Amino acid sequence: MAIVELRFSAQPEHVRTARLVAAAVARRAGVDEAVLDEVRLAVGEACSRAVGLHRSHGITAPVRVVLSEEEKTFSIEVGDEVPMSGAGSAAVSGNGGDAPEDLDADAEDEMGLAVISGLVDDVEVSSTEGGGVIRMSWPSSVLTAP
Repeated sequence: MAIVELRFSAQPEHVRTARLVAAAVARRAGVDEAVLDEVRLAVGEACSRAVGLHRSHGITAPVRVVLSEEEKTFSIEVGDEVPMSGAGSAAVSGNGGDAPEDLDADAEDEMGLAVISGLVDDVEVSSTEGGGVIRMSWPSSVLTAP
């Protein structure tokens, strides 16, 4: 199993680098060329979401991206450090009393997750008191010698 870990400050300009690294590692892992655009787009959405969450909650910790190559699967985890009560709280607890800008941020967050779900067949979104993680995976088609 090969693992690449990338950490970057929560600045929008670093999302492009994360997309490029993810595509390069996915290609090396044997992900089909036709799927690489989906990998780039999904990683871009997940990283943009994490950057937005960090910035809106004043978190200075880096965004974490872990790329894993397993026997027949390539997976990416994008992690933020926004506690469960801060990320997507409107989706969990309702919107009563939220400020309009909070509603906009929650709608944007939900839209990003919808885009990721549309791009990736195998996606898991989880959140704990330590932060959230979006885990995405794709089959790899590395040819093995007979």
